[in-house]
Amino acid sequence: MADAAGVDLDQAAAVFAAARPRLFGIAYRMLGSAVDAEDLVQEVWLRWQAADRSAVREPAAYLATATTRLAINASRTARARHEVYVGPWLPEPVDTSADPQLGAERDAALEVAVLFLLEKLTPTQRAAYVLREAFDYSYDRIAEIVQATETSARQLVSRARRQLADERRAPVGGPEQRRLLAAFVAAAREGDLAALEELFAADVVSYSDGGGAVRASRIPVHGATTVAKYVRAFSGHFWTGVEVSWAEVNGRTAALLRRDGVTFTVLAVAASEEGIDRIFWIMNPSKLGGVASHQPFPA
Repeated sequence: MADAAGVDLDQAAAVFAAARPRLFGIAYRMLGSAVDAEDLVQEVWLRWQAADRSAVREPAAYLATATTRLAINASRTARARHEVYVGPWLPEPVDTSADPQLGAERDAALEVAVLFLLEKLTPTQRAAYVLREAFDYSYDRIAEIVQATETSARQLVSRARRQLADERRAPVGGPEQRRLLAAFVAAAREGDLAALEELFAADVVSYSDGGGAVRASRIPVHGATTVAKYVRAFSGHFWTGVEVSWAEVNGRTAALLRRDGVTFTVLAVAASEEGIDRIFWIMNPSKLGGVASHQPFPA
């Protein structure tokens, strides 16, 4: 009897391990935090162990549903925390070159810029959008997971797409984004005001997330001229002793800024044909664990 129970648990563990990359992918896209996503996936594992697995016809579907519903609830709690966060809240970056499975199915809803905008959706809208765009779930399946009608599921996805489209221009491709980021880093280090303004869209916004743990701007900085002056103002001391390496962060190239061998900032940009329109300085030390041991690639 004990042996049978052991075999059953081994089978349960194998099923869970096969589904785990997708479960983490859902949870991370819903929460914007790898730490919180890991905790949530662990909670799903505990529930899976305790479940009557003989009654589950589709284990992968069961696990994805449990993950999504827990993530919807967790998103509501997270939103309340983010409202009292010190300064802008930015997602916790993940090194997707080290964890390629995170974007293996589809890399939608993974970029820092998109995760940042997803914060503005309701948890149910976000879930429906993530399931559709990142994992290509059918609308009837989404409806079942979020406990809505199929018509409502379609509306949730449509509204989410519309809201994101209203707040984000069509992004440039990977090579151009990387070129603009490298040019921005070079101009920022030099404090070259003209070069910075040339790189920016007119309505560029710079966001800095220090979480109150390190010194960082607590309000977003808007407009090409203002952002350029802001970047130039701290160029003298900020870049002293800084080593720059490049990593694939959330599916796009980001700059990792190190001083004395310690990564203290992940710098990411979002860009359109009009230039760089969003700059993200992720500086909260508690968010940098996922990129601290990355393997850099050549500039």
